[in-house]
Amino acid sequence: MNAVEVNEKKMGGVMVFKGTRVPVRNLFDYLKAGESVKDFLEDFPTVSFEQVREVLQKAETIVESESAA
Repeated sequence: MNAVEVNEKKMGGVMVFKGTRVPVRNLFDYLKAGESVKDFLEDFPTVSFEQVREVLQKAETIVESESAA
């Protein structure tokens, strides 16, 4: 996945959006709280819509594969 990176030297190895210090977890926290992707992008302008879309598509794939098992 090109949208994220994990590096022990950056944020202690937490998965972040590539090229940022924004944890991917923040996106899911926003969505669980009822916030929109637009709100997330406004609050974290270093993250691109394309990165968010890629992460959500990957999450969708994982969920669909789990439900098919």
